[in-house]
Amino acid sequence: MKTERLTPGRPARPHKPLEAPQLRAVAGLFAVLSEESRLRIVQILEEGPASVGELVERSGMKQANVSKQLGILLTAGVIGRRQEGNRAIYSIALPLVHELCQLVCQGVARQAADRAAALGR
Repeated sequence: MKTERLTPGRPARPHKPLEAPQLRAVAGLFAVLSEESRLRIVQILEEGPASVGELVERSGMKQANVSKQLGILLTAGVIGRRQEGNRAIYSIALPLVHELCQLVCQGVARQAADRAAALGR
């Protein structure tokens, strides 16, 4: 799959400007994904579905915080939940999150490499 390199100030593809309700929805998604502990949970769930206990263990976060962040992600529609017996299993429900996280991570890595190269000159 070919990834387009973004030029600052220019969109990768021309698109119609968003209207106010759409802008609010996009801003809401970015707000949900702007918190480090929620990003940590999303990162873990990108590897596959997990229970609260597994998320606590793998994230190093307290159970209460994991549960709180799962509630926010679930309400926003970023993740989904299904029951397996007495365990709730969480997974990514918004596939574009994978692409968004990959795009942002690549951009941050590229920016860090550019800065490191500039300092090495």
